[in-house]
Amino acid sequence: MESKRQQKMASLLQQELAQVLQRDLPHVLAGGLVPSISAVHVSPDLGVARVYLSLLLGPDASARLAQIQEHTKEIRHALGKRIRNQARVVPELTFFHDDSAAYAAHMDQVLNQLDIPPAPPEDEADDASDEPERPRLFN
Repeated sequence: MESKRQQKMASLLQQELAQVLQRDLPHVLAGGLVPSISAVHVSPDLGVARVYLSLLLGPDASARLAQIQEHTKEIRHALGKRIRNQARVVPELTFFHDDSAAYAAHMDQVLNQLDIPPAPPEDEADDASDEPERPRLFN
């Protein structure tokens, strides 16, 4: 469970990293689509941040993730410029591919392919006779 401090820092990093990737360093992805930052998890000492990127749109997610990882120092420097008044230390950044949306889409597709027969209709009269009679508490 993350502390309030970790949650606040994670929220700040998520917002500012999105701005860095969109506005400050658009050349990092060389004209590709900017990934969305799905989650940021910060260590208890606020020294390391695990950034999860959703790379659904666009070709070859692993190549784009490698491209971002090559520019980690540049991204961290730009982030430091943006949060220098809010944070004492800029955490080390590690980027990961978040494939939870792709997994959810796959599971939805699998569930839609299942052939589940509908439940047989039950008569209401049969239901009343099958249940044992409850004792009456009040007359």
